[in-house]
Amino acid sequence: MRIDIISSVPDLLASPLNESILKRAQEKGLVEIVVHNLHDYAHDRRKTTDDYPFGGEAGMVMKCEPVFELVEKLREERTYDEIIYTSPDGVRYDQHEANRLSTLGNIVILCGHYKGIDHRIREHLITREISIGDYVLTGGELAACIIADSVVRLIPGAIGDEASALTDSFQDNLLAPPVYTRPAEFRGWRVPDVLLSGDFARIARWQDEQAWERTERLRPDLLDDGNRNEAPKTPER
Repeated sequence: MRIDIISSVPDLLASPLNESILKRAQEKGLVEIVVHNLHDYAHDRRKTTDDYPFGGEAGMVMKCEPVFELVEKLREERTYDEIIYTSPDGVRYDQHEANRLSTLGNIVILCGHYKGIDHRIREHLITREISIGDYVLTGGELAACIIADSVVRLIPGAIGDEASALTDSFQDNLLAPPVYTRPAEFRGWRVPDVLLSGDFARIARWQDEQAWERTERLRPDLLDDGNRNEAPKTPER
């Protein structure tokens, strides 16, 4: 998989994209992440990538020319499955979207800035707009890092225990059950006996029941009517 990220401030991306799972996945050749400095595709003396909006509104707007030139150059080199713009107008990012993106071959992520991008970019280049939440960031770089991280960790081989990614929160619209490690007792607080029993069928039932209970209590919005009908009827504790 290849992820191309287009940014006006590429230095913001350097550390997050070169640590931990993302670093190891790149070293293994599982993914190639390339950051492009949009200023390199602006040809005026000041390397300008933004300008004042028509209509007199306050703020600045990212210009068409550098973005089109860069994306068209990338498209000459390979085929892209999605050209993503990080935008508050986009679909709300979730695990299902991360799963979908992880199955693609090549994607571009354009990091928004200022008041946004010239609408002609959205009309003629962008294939998918994604929002990571209903709040405003200085730019789309943090959103791009979140998308890249959540996608890359799903690529087979990116993490040591591939089954771990399949049991993460949100994979089945449920929060994950509680997890514990050694010691079995700490300050009088014991790990639930079922987890120490060695009975993996009981443990699986307990985890399932806990996932439902936590989701209903903390994130009931994740449960649709179909899921509610599937809740465990005889929980094991």
